[in-house]
Amino acid sequence: MAWYWNLLIALATFLLMEGVAWSTHKYIMHGWLWSWHEDHHRPHKGFFEKNDYFALVFSAIAILLIIAGANGRPALLWAGVGVTGYGLFYFVFHDVIVHRRLKIRFVARSRYMKRIMRAHYIHHKVHTKEGAQAFGFLYAPKRFEGGKL
Repeated sequence: MAWYWNLLIALATFLLMEGVAWSTHKYIMHGWLWSWHEDHHRPHKGFFEKNDYFALVFSAIAILLIIAGANGRPALLWAGVGVTGYGLFYFVFHDVIVHRRLKIRFVARSRYMKRIMRAHYIHHKVHTKEGAQAFGFLYAPKRFEGGKL
């Protein structure tokens, strides 16, 4: 398969993952698997939280796609690369920049970063299963622009 098809598959999968993440967050994390996600919305002790199980699930999906791709279905390998890429962006944005699980100094300067961070902070104002908004991770509608972080 030509390199540009591989790149297109990885990029398309990466972009599709935002929709998958939004749906998973709204309907599964704030739905029937709230028991895994709840501690992410409340103060807790320790570095790890039950919410990290979701990272393991998505990692397993990426690994299975890459293995299937390495065994004769190359398109699946590049889909796995797209899922992995999204996971890396998610980790850096969500865990490192927004929730500061790794202690680094980051100041949002771009309108884009300010908007997605503000949307995520608004999401976390709700500590219950229902009533939250802004379920995306790398995209937030313009209505979340403005205001203080």
